[in-house]
Amino acid sequence: MRRGWWAALALGLLRLCLVQANFAPHFFDNGVGSTNGNMALFSLSEDTPVGSHVYTLNGTDPEGDPISYHISFDPSTRSVFSVDPTFGNITLVEELDREREDEIEAIISISDGLNLVTEKVVILVTDANDEAPRFIQEPYIVLVPEDIPAGSSIFKVHAVDRDTGSGGSVTYFLQDGGGRLHGADVVFSATTTVTVNVEDVQDMAPVFVGTPYYGYVYEDTLPGSEVLKVVAMDGDWGKPNPILYSLVNGSDGAFEINETSGDISVMQSPAQLQREVYELHVQVTEISPVGSPAAQAIVPVTIRIVDLNNHPPTFYGESGPQNRFELSMNEHPPQGEILRGLKITVNDSDQGANAKFNLQLVGARGIFRVVPQTVLNEAQVTIIVENSAAIDFEKSKVLTFKLLAVEVNTPEKFSSTADVVIQLLDTNDNIPKFNSHYYVARIPENAPGGSSVVAVTAVDPDTGHWGEVKYSIYGTGADLFLIHPSTGLIYTQPWASLDAEATARYNFFVKAEDMEGKYSIAEVFITLSDVNDHCPQFGNSIQKKTMVLGAPVKIEAIDEDAEEPNNLVDYSITHAEPANVFDIDAHTGEIWLKNSIRSLDALHNITPGRDCIWSLEVQAKDRGSPSFSTTALLKIDITDAETLSRSPMAAFLIQTKDNPMKAVGLLASTMATVVAITVLISTATFWRNKKSNKVLPVRRVVRKRSAPAPRTIRIEWLKSKSAKAATKFVLKEKPNENCNNNSPESSLPPRAPALPPPPSMAPSTGAAHWTVPTVSGSLTPQQSQLPPNPKTMGSPVQSTLISELKQKFEKSMHSKAYF
Repeated sequence: MRRGWWAALALGLLRLCLVQANFAPHFFDNGVGSTNGNMALFSLSEDTPVGSHVYTLNGTDPEGDPISYHISFDPSTRSVFSVDPTFGNITLVEELDREREDEIEAIISISDGLNLVTEKVVILVTDANDEAPRFIQEPYIVLVPEDIPAGSSIFKVHAVDRDTGSGGSVTYFLQDGGGRLHGADVVFSATTTVTVNVEDVQDMAPVFVGTPYYGYVYEDTLPGSEVLKVVAMDGDWGKPNPILYSLVNGSDGAFEINETSGDISVMQSPAQLQREVYELHVQVTEISPVGSPAAQAIVPVTIRIVDLNNHPPTFYGESGPQNRFELSMNEHPPQGEILRGLKITVNDSDQGANAKFNLQLVGARGIFRVVPQTVLNEAQVTIIVENSAAIDFEKSKVLTFKLLAVEVNTPEKFSSTADVVIQLLDTNDNIPKFNSHYYVARIPENAPGGSSVVAVTAVDPDTGHWGEVKYSIYGTGADLFLIHPSTGLIYTQPWASLDAEATARYNFFVKAEDMEGKYSIAEVFITLSDVNDHCPQFGNSIQKKTMVLGAPVKIEAIDEDAEEPNNLVDYSITHAEPANVFDIDAHTGEIWLKNSIRSLDALHNITPGRDCIWSLEVQAKDRGSPSFSTTALLKIDITDAETLSRSPMAAFLIQTKDNPMKAVGLLASTMATVVAITVLISTATFWRNKKSNKVLPVRRVVRKRSAPAPRTIRIEWLKSKSAKAATKFVLKEKPNENCNNNSPESSLPPRAPALPPPPSMAPSTGAAHWTVPTVSGSLTPQQSQLPPNPKTMGSPVQSTLISELKQKFEKSMHSKAYF
């Protein structure tokens, strides 16, 4: 119990330390005018729309923990803003009114989950021009004599505006000063009525009302009929004088005026009138209170003798008056074509100006135009195509508009209308259109022949057989696919065999064509989804490796699948005797000695026979589902740096064992250097002899040829050493590679690996040739009758290195097509 109590106390102290070590988050202070930080010195116009993003709270946590933001208000105030806790975006949720509330107090907070930091901020509400000026001390009544001098002050009004700044300034004319509201300049105004009572003074002449004066005498007007009336009044409205009317001239006895009422009457019949237009002058005279004439005024009066306008314009067809005309025509007629199927005549039976009228189209929306546009008495109506594109059967099968005739110069403005109905006939004016420019599909590589891939769709808005669409595909990637000509379904060829490792993507075109050959094209992209259908494969170089103490050897297997994880390979050692010698990196395939083995002596102590050559069964397994694996037998020859230092050739072979081309490159460099030196010497000798004027005697120097190097003896020695190393191994029936999918049904009996081919021997030409000895045999060590001699360990190591280098060299040269 006591121990548990101490543990709990220690845990509590640890938590306390952790909590104390966690620093609180804080806001950024970005200063005046910023909309990002802690809202310090932030102001907002009262006309900001509700729902606007007005500010962004921004802070940080010293430990980099996620932070959240909050905003709250006093319970007695409105919650004007809301905040996004994750991003700190502050949104206005209620309308602002500076005249009611010019400051808003809010509490903002930032939290990292453990610490909460709060700040009280004051948001200033700035003024917008949302108040109209208002007059005070109304009503206003003023008495002003009419002869007061111009510029005299007669009264003062007063108005106030609750807005501030320019929006609150008032200018006394038609409007106030104005201000900004919702981002625009707005001007509010207020009006009031000022009643000014003017005391009249007789200083104005009579004034005619309703000028100018026009009168008409029609064909059915009777003598003595009133034609028109003129009205005049004293210009002094306060105490007006009575007035009298009279005709001054122009009447020629045909007209008279009533002196008190101003009525003008015709005194003759229209047939007796000699002129078409009469220009009369009417005089009005004020009568003073004493009965004498006072101020006078004259006004002209025009009286026209006209025909009676009693006939409206009328439309006629081939069989008489008609108010509906119909026509059938193909869509999209040529621009400027006349609608010849319409036989329309318009007529007005009146005479002169009464028979003049205008023609116009109502509802045609610029599609057609009418000729002529102005008619006197009668005309043949012609309708011309103005916008061919708008005459579209797919948009509207019937076009209906009105033909309107309106009189021009008559007061009655008589008019008439006729309906024009055009039945449109469809033509093949559209091409099939795909619903997308690109179609993207993905199918597994093991999809059987005839599998559906993707359906394309094209629509031709034309009707009948013109709207029928036929599909086809073409392009370099279309060989393995077919398309249904009517439905647009793309599927694989019945014989198609897809392989993502060979070709992972196909790209071709699909064509949609109507019956007349109009077409459109879309592009199809098909990707093959990789299926785990390959097992990892080891290269030939895995059969034999040489390991130097302290350095790894690496195996590598290639999985030919196209995508991850099917082509990702993990490595493992499935069998080794003894089992505690090697470790393997599952991802890289590097094989290491255990950390406890630091010398050959330590290795000899844990292995029987004190051998330095081991056989391992290694496995390469992919990460696909189902998973496939391959096993191989690996022979590892172990040496140390000291042994390598005794044999420079072995050291070089070990350095180049994983890159045989390095040895070839070194040899080529050496040969190139020798050739360059020989060329330089020859060139120097040539120029020396050329510069010399002496004829040098011909001399023959006979040198004794040295005995050739005992290559044959060295080769035989290498072969002897290799044979001795090979006696340690016997052939053993073990599988070299096995491809399976880790399921009982797929396991197969192991097969014996094929033996490596014997080294190729060049035919003898009499001279000694270098030969690379190889070691052939099983990978199972044989018990030796004699204990191994440390001094002779270099020979099998060198032989093994030579064999491995030869195999890699031959593989590299074969892959590079040098032979």
